[in-house]
Amino acid sequence: MQDWMEAAEAFKTNAEPDFALSRYIEAKMDLSRRRPYGSRVWAKEIMSGAPLMEDVLATTLKQWVDECETTINRWIREQKIAQVNAKALLYMIWATTQHYADFDRQIELLNDGSALSDQAYAEKKQQVISLILASVGLSHAVE
Repeated sequence: MQDWMEAAEAFKTNAEPDFALSRYIEAKMDLSRRRPYGSRVWAKEIMSGAPLMEDVLATTLKQWVDECETTINRWIREQKIAQVNAKALLYMIWATTQHYADFDRQIELLNDGSALSDQAYAEKKQQVISLILASVGLSHAVE
């Protein structure tokens, strides 16, 4: 959780939304690639009703989400991004980026039985960034 929260440091600066969101998504995708078990353990804990992490979710994570929500709502007020529900945007980012860790076997099977190469993963990362930025009215050139 700490790694994921640190991935969103750009939210705490005066960074433009395209930069902040791109860096956050990129970092989350990189964590999914490097540390897939962390995401899977987290998912299992949450799906089990968060018996070990409930206090952390209700305090540390809640405060962090509130801070991110404040930043996203500021971008909306400043007309830098489209009107969206800030939490829904965060949930979409989490679901999409962590899918690559939590469902890597499914991805492998759908990729003709092969894990994504580094190049293919980099392409997927850029596609995810583009899709999420487009959802808030921003553009992103796929690298």
